[in-house]
Amino acid sequence: MMSRKNLLTSLTERKLTAVNNPPATPALTPAMERNRTRGAFGAITRSIDELAERAQAAKEYEAKLLEGAAVVELEPEKIDGSFIADRIGDDEQAFQELVEAIRERGQDSPILVRPHPHEEGRYMVVFGHRRLRAAKALGRKVRAVIKPLDDTQHVIAQGQENAVRADLSFIEKALFAHNLERSGYSRDVIMAALSVDKTVVSKMISVVKDVPADIITAIGTAKESGRDRWYQLAVRLRDPEAAGYAREIIGTEAFISAGSDQRLNMLADALRTEKPRTARKGESLTWAPADRSVSVTLKSSGKQATLSLKERDAAAFARFIADRIEYLYEDFRKAQT
Repeated sequence: MMSRKNLLTSLTERKLTAVNNPPATPALTPAMERNRTRGAFGAITRSIDELAERAQAAKEYEAKLLEGAAVVELEPEKIDGSFIADRIGDDEQAFQELVEAIRERGQDSPILVRPHPHEEGRYMVVFGHRRLRAAKALGRKVRAVIKPLDDTQHVIAQGQENAVRADLSFIEKALFAHNLERSGYSRDVIMAALSVDKTVVSKMISVVKDVPADIITAIGTAKESGRDRWYQLAVRLRDPEAAGYAREIIGTEAFISAGSDQRLNMLADALRTEKPRTARKGESLTWAPADRSVSVTLKSSGKQATLSLKERDAAAFARFIADRIEYLYEDFRKAQT
């Protein structure tokens, strides 16, 4: 059995060796090589290459970590999830593709589990959550390696496997870091688990602290958005009024129907351009939803106030208000008491 010291050394290694004797590929002509890296075709090619490299790196990391260990077949019902969550939901389309791949070719790589720290005869998954879920969906046993890890070794292995695979978004990694810190783990352990430096860990945790949990959930994974966009949003949400305005936006149909990255951009842009505030005597207040389908301007002066609406939905929204004017006024009177 691998010693505790050697196991930790294996878990914290950040560099992976290249695959020996890779399969031969046809040589590219100079013209083909130039075109391969140019324009839209080049961008697509680079993206495919990056995905392939990530998948290969993850396989190499798992193979290195599981090297020399016996692979067994376990009943999925005997395996519990990790005690630290690292994902916001799951990509159902990608999951179904994984299910079909395992149905057709079988499970290529074993998952890593540890004996359950509190329940005799059960296990806890360290990495391979989606493969475990796929095995459950297919009603078959899951191929696994069992290693006696403690909690610290567990989170380092879980975090590094995800870091190598690179399929977690920035906010998912930030939530993972925040959860680790709340569970009492040191910044050194968090840095080792995510393979990032102290500055990045600090930014990750500050984003999670500044962006309310319900707003993060509403936005989702935003897999194409990096830390800068999230950090911009976090800075704006330090204003309590901005958080209230953000909650108005996440309830709109335009926000709900948008993709995750688009939702993040809509919210960040809206908070940048529209800072909510209370209209005072002699000044105006302007409001607009994230999609700019209507613009509402309130001008107040003494005992007189004017509400004007513009843009695409202005007429329909005005009729909506007019049809409910009595109820709105009753709500207003109740709010004043």
